[in-house]
Amino acid sequence: MASSLYSFLLALSIVYIFVAPTHSTSRTALNHHHEPKVAGFQIMLEHVDSGKNLTKFELLERAVERGSRRLQRLEAMLNGPSGVETPVYAGDGEYLMNLSIGTPAQPFSAIMDTGSDLIWTQCQPCTQCFNQSTPIFNPQGSSSFSTLPCSSQLCQALQSPTCSNNSCQYTYGYGDGSETQGSMGTETLTFGSVSIPNITFGCGENNQGFGQGNGAGLVGMGRGPLSLPSQLDVTKFSYCMTPIGSSTSSTLLLGSLANSVTAGSPNTTLIESSQIPTFYYITLNGLSVGSTPLPIDPSVFKLNSNNGTGGIIIDSGTTLTYFADNAYQAVRQAFISQMNLSVVNGSSSGFDLCFQMPSDQSNLQIPTFVMHFDGGDLVLPSENYFISPSNGLICLAMGSSSQGMSIFGNIQQQNLLVVYDTGNSVVSFLFAQCGAS
Repeated sequence: MASSLYSFLLALSIVYIFVAPTHSTSRTALNHHHEPKVAGFQIMLEHVDSGKNLTKFELLERAVERGSRRLQRLEAMLNGPSGVETPVYAGDGEYLMNLSIGTPAQPFSAIMDTGSDLIWTQCQPCTQCFNQSTPIFNPQGSSSFSTLPCSSQLCQALQSPTCSNNSCQYTYGYGDGSETQGSMGTETLTFGSVSIPNITFGCGENNQGFGQGNGAGLVGMGRGPLSLPSQLDVTKFSYCMTPIGSSTSSTLLLGSLANSVTAGSPNTTLIESSQIPTFYYITLNGLSVGSTPLPIDPSVFKLNSNNGTGGIIIDSGTTLTYFADNAYQAVRQAFISQMNLSVVNGSSSGFDLCFQMPSDQSNLQIPTFVMHFDGGDLVLPSENYFISPSNGLICLAMGSSSQGMSIFGNIQQQNLLVVYDTGNSVVSFLFAQCGAS
């Protein structure tokens, strides 16, 4: 049923567009005062390593390494020293979207990132730019480009904006030395046949520490006013991620196409953080391995409203799921106790817990893993939490977060239709064969 529903949604191709007259820096204000800029549309997503001549082991190794870097960046967002002049953001990610910018439209690809808000791409003239597969965007060659004035509400929505000749300037750092700097502008973005004018974005002229062949910029999908959903005034979007190594594309739906999705159980309440308003915090009450509820204090998964620590976020760009250390240790020990297999070292592949596969794999029995959300239990299929990076090994696709924040990663979300409904503050999960025609 879920697969049929999703296939029907993907088959929708007629999109009606209308333009809202102005922007607002508040998503709430946008929802109350303006109609959405679009009725709805679909974007195909490609894994960042798609089309490369890599083995399944190499794909997993690269994805886990990127996810580990991203974890460090996400933790840096929470634990950076006060008074830092350059704000730190997540960056990086696992899925690329293809879009075009300007008039005439110039194609490029960018990372889809639910952990940040800013939309940006490299621009000429470059002080420092990394190599990209498409020409670097030249705003002077576009008839629809405008600079963003310093008085703009969306300029003020930046954490640390600066001003030069009444042109809004931005700096985004990513916690590992990579950074993008440039001027803010407005442009027409085109997704397939859908063109949307007056989208605020960063025109990156000084971009350091990037250049891994992962696109020409980033499209922020977070909860802040600069993100794509906020600028489109849509309160719903959904994605369906195919597994790493799949030959089929994943899909992102925005606006009315996501509205058409019948949200099913289980679901979880979205929580807002005043410290990091970008993140999608969700409500997790506990975990079970097999039939055993784990002895984890529920407060481990609660967001501390005073200092922004703790809690659990759902994130499209982090590969593994990470739990606060005491919760992860309980998960780890439960699997060791119930798997009845020899534990082996998988650290060279980026995994903390691996087992030796039995000689007769038909005898392999993997305990169930259940996430107890406030809106129901999500019972994950075993391929969403155990993966085989090499012959003879099976590894737990989870790890420990040293800073107390937990992250629901994208391996656990594969072949799930994940519906973000910020208007009703809920995220819903529906099993589907993502990429099925």
